[in-house]
Amino acid sequence: MPDPGPSSLQPSPSAAAVRQPSPALERILGGPSGLGTASLHLGRPAAPPTPPESTALPDPPQPETPEEEAEGRPIPGLYHHPVPQPDPVRVEEVGRRIRTWAVDEVQAFPPEWQDQFDGFSVGRYMVACHPDAPTVDHLMIATRLMVAENAVDDCYCEDHGGSPVGLGGRLLLAHTALDPVHTTKDYASQWAESLQSDGPRRAYRSAMEYFCRQSTPSQADRYRHDMARLHLGYLAEAAWAETDHLPEVWEYLAMRQFNNFRPCPTITDTVGGYELPADLHAQPAMQRVIALAGNATTIVNDLYSYTKELKSPGRHLNLPVVIAEREGVSDRDAYLKAIEVHNDLMRDFEAEAAALAAACPVPSVLRFLRGVAVWVDGNHYWHQTNTYRYSLPDFW
Repeated sequence: MPDPGPSSLQPSPSAAAVRQPSPALERILGGPSGLGTASLHLGRPAAPPTPPESTALPDPPQPETPEEEAEGRPIPGLYHHPVPQPDPVRVEEVGRRIRTWAVDEVQAFPPEWQDQFDGFSVGRYMVACHPDAPTVDHLMIATRLMVAENAVDDCYCEDHGGSPVGLGGRLLLAHTALDPVHTTKDYASQWAESLQSDGPRRAYRSAMEYFCRQSTPSQADRYRHDMARLHLGYLAEAAWAETDHLPEVWEYLAMRQFNNFRPCPTITDTVGGYELPADLHAQPAMQRVIALAGNATTIVNDLYSYTKELKSPGRHLNLPVVIAEREGVSDRDAYLKAIEVHNDLMRDFEAEAAALAAACPVPSVLRFLRGVAVWVDGNHYWHQTNTYRYSLPDFW
């Protein structure tokens, strides 16, 4: 089938009306075919807090391993989809390889952070998010980038010596490890040396080199663009911290569209060993689906990390905190309202994905949409089960 023109990729006038199962949506739920896609032929269970007709997805069979048996418990009322346990063999191998890379190859963090690194459980995270990865080498693409992103966040912005003061300069120099500087010979060597000056830059440089070996030029450029978005979000939050600005709820959500997980699901095709063509990825309908996925998964982080962030010094912005202060409601009511914001974003994501699948049933589009949906589910699974990092507030 020839690729449709741009107009056919636009969502229907009312994507929210796409609520009933359709052949295109069933193809997404059934999973794609091809190398490494067998694990995508899993039923996608639905656990909505509202009747099924209010969502874009039907009710497929439950997974073999009920979510109730997994470590941790989901946030009550949160709209999510349970997932089967990630492959333990792959989890162990990814964990072994990423520790070797982070500790020995790039020295991304000092030895005293080892417990926190292990507690992050990045292997379980990435295997759950990318079950269609053909090989462990493909999984390592996403795993290195995830660790590098967290090294920058921790060391430059937050937990381990980060500060809003001077953040722009640090992020700019770190970004050059992803998007190389093209300068004169005299100064290029000094820039190259700077990439070895700290753990975050060493991690960015190395992770990007590995990524470029497996990706196409357009996939690499797409990732650089989304990382620039991420860094812009970091800077907005830092500016608010420096000026002690409490954003309006809509302002906070705008910032979170940039400071969010978007770079992770946007590489789902690279990790899956295929490519969503650049013209299809760039279409507004696809961009809306990806943005909604990033926004929903980031609010998941706000909700699961809520108690962790309350224990940190100073005022740490997250959606429940902003709602409580800006709308004058209790902490509990603000948290419950944040759950509904997440649920609305999830339903919109699923409705828009269904509309796009129906409008453009190209195999690479369907596979990419399914991959993003699986990433959304895996991201929730990791947050729910990572009791080393997260615990729920006592609101129920």
